[in-house]
Amino acid sequence: MAYTLRVEAVQAVGSVPILEAMGIRVVEVRPGFVAAELPSEPNVNHFGVTYAGSLFSVAEMLGGLLSLSAFDLEGELAGFVPLVKESSIRFRRPALGVVRASASLSEDEVARVRADALETGRGEFVLEATLTDTAGEVVATTVGTYQLRRLG
Repeated sequence: MAYTLRVEAVQAVGSVPILEAMGIRVVEVRPGFVAAELPSEPNVNHFGVTYAGSLFSVAEMLGGLLSLSAFDLEGELAGFVPLVKESSIRFRRPALGVVRASASLSEDEVARVRADALETGRGEFVLEATLTDTAGEVVATTVGTYQLRRLG
C-alpha cells in the first residue's frame, strides 16, 4: 500500500506542471502523513534565498497529497476531490538550500472528515505544515483549510 501511495503522490505532483517545474519531490507518504522537498534551484529569488511563493506552493500541495494517503478516494470516497479553501503562511527566517515541508492528520481527525464527507458530501479539515531547512530550522509554517468535496 505504501508503494502505491508513493506512486500516486509522485503522479499528483507531475499532474500540476508548475510543481514539477519547481522540482518538488515527494519524500514520505504514509496514511495521515506526507512530506515533500523543495530544491533551492530554480526556487531562489533575487536575494539568493528561497522564493516565498515556492515555499507556499510546497506547503499548500500537501493537502492534496495527504488526502491521497488518508482517504480512500478510489473506494468509499470515489468522486470526492480535495480542495483548498483558505491558507496562510508565516515566514520565520530566510530559507537556504533544500526545504522540507511536512504535515499530518490524526486517525481521529481522518475518521471525522471521512464521516462528514460521506454524510454531507463535504468533509473539512485544517492542516498545519512545517517547513524546515537543511539544518532543521523552521523557516515557515502554514495553516490551511481543505475540504473533501463530492463533485458532480
